[in-house]
Amino acid sequence: MAAISSDAAPADAAPLKPLQGGMLALMTIAVAFSTFMEVLDMTIVNVAVPHIAGSLAVSPSEGTWAISSYSMASAIMQPLTGWIAKRFGEVRTFVFSVFLFVVFSMLCGLATSMPMLVVGRLLQGAGSGPMVALALSLLLANYPKSKQGIALALWAMTVVIAPVLGPILGGWITDNFTWPWIFYINLPVGIMAAVTTWFLLHKRESKIVRAPIDAVGLVLLVAGIGCMQFMLDNGNDHDWFASPLILTLGLIAVVSLSFLIAWELNAKHPVIDLSLFKQRNFTIGVSAMSFGMLAFFAVNVVSPLWLQTTLGFTATWSGLTAAWVGVLAFLFSPIVGSMLGKFDLRAMITTAFVILAGCSYWLSTFDSSASYVSMIWPRLVMGLGIPLFFIPLNQIYLSGLPTEQIANASGLANFFRTLGSSVSTALTVTLWQHRTEFHHASLTENITPAAPAATGFLQQLQVAGLSGQRGLTVVDQLLSREAATLAVNDVFWTCSIIFILMIPLLWLARPPFGSAGGAVGH
Repeated sequence: MAAISSDAAPADAAPLKPLQGGMLALMTIAVAFSTFMEVLDMTIVNVAVPHIAGSLAVSPSEGTWAISSYSMASAIMQPLTGWIAKRFGEVRTFVFSVFLFVVFSMLCGLATSMPMLVVGRLLQGAGSGPMVALALSLLLANYPKSKQGIALALWAMTVVIAPVLGPILGGWITDNFTWPWIFYINLPVGIMAAVTTWFLLHKRESKIVRAPIDAVGLVLLVAGIGCMQFMLDNGNDHDWFASPLILTLGLIAVVSLSFLIAWELNAKHPVIDLSLFKQRNFTIGVSAMSFGMLAFFAVNVVSPLWLQTTLGFTATWSGLTAAWVGVLAFLFSPIVGSMLGKFDLRAMITTAFVILAGCSYWLSTFDSSASYVSMIWPRLVMGLGIPLFFIPLNQIYLSGLPTEQIANASGLANFFRTLGSSVSTALTVTLWQHRTEFHHASLTENITPAAPAATGFLQQLQVAGLSGQRGLTVVDQLLSREAATLAVNDVFWTCSIIFILMIPLLWLARPPFGSAGGAVGH
């Protein structure tokens, strides 16, 4: 058996003081922009798929591979963040991850065929996988303890707002330039962030532990998460388990992940530190984060679909409706960060879930005559709940963990946050479609000669020159519009219930929650 060797960083003998002043601000900008850039790329491509498909001469369904390939590769790498960071150092891993992201962004922009773009997106996702988790670890390690709440706030702000701005920025770029520019914009930002981070932090490298590679665990991880993510991304398009492909992927995912858990719990040098789930606060925090993200992301997924396909909103106006959620989230994040040590974190998150539940229920009351202005208000108020949800919850699941476990914990939590989003997308679209069919069938039952409202409306159509089949076509269009609206109301209502059900779980977490990551510095 190979021995474990440690390369102690120079800072191990005499820990360096946290950064201050301009150096701290510069490091924060570099790390925050890196995080923003990576999270943004998860959604910026969404609205560009028709342009990409047309340019590369493929169908729109084939064009969605540009989305699923990135999310699949990123999901595989996220749980590996802790192991990679221990083996190569957190600063070195972060900077190299940003560098790979930049290189493969350029490759994506230069793609002249769909296979070339898919390969580029796979490599881009794999390279960027550790970035978000390590960004949090680096911020906490180099911020003074008294300001770690602000560090959490800045990180949470970028992670939450970037997916909202992605479709807006992607739509604007593809409308005014060409689709490759959604990838080229990463180049100057990434280069600046990588150079700045290395310049400021290369002497603050974390302790390096060269443990043997857990090859079995690595293979099981890649097979399990890769198949699961692909299944979630494409299940709805293939009618889920009615498709042999999706059924096979599901079985491989279940078997691989089951063996992975059993193997990692007994491995001497696991690639994923599942012992973190023995920590009560970590388990509760990550569970609340996952289910909270499932409900929050469901609102963000189904709302633009409903607005565009049913109410006739353009992609731009649909994106602008969603963008209002970021206004109060942006303004209140620093305030919430400064409040972490002054209030019970469970009470803060409870307040967040009440706000998010209330806004989800508010959205469920809209009918098919909803306007842009009326849709703004619940989205605006919802933004107040976002920092109260994400920032204290990060503090809870990191509480009590030593500094060397932050990268591991953040990587695992980031994976479950991403998984919650993926499951949300898959379930939400399927639920909306099934409930639309249900409501359409229910409404159609009322279109009979015995229904005065129906016969009266058909007579009005005849007077307007729309008789027979033409009149029935108009009725069917109206029924489809109302059915889709009732279905989206069902989804919003379900999200409201999920938020409420998460509140009792929060109160199982045990204070004190202290400072995230224990001691400052590496």
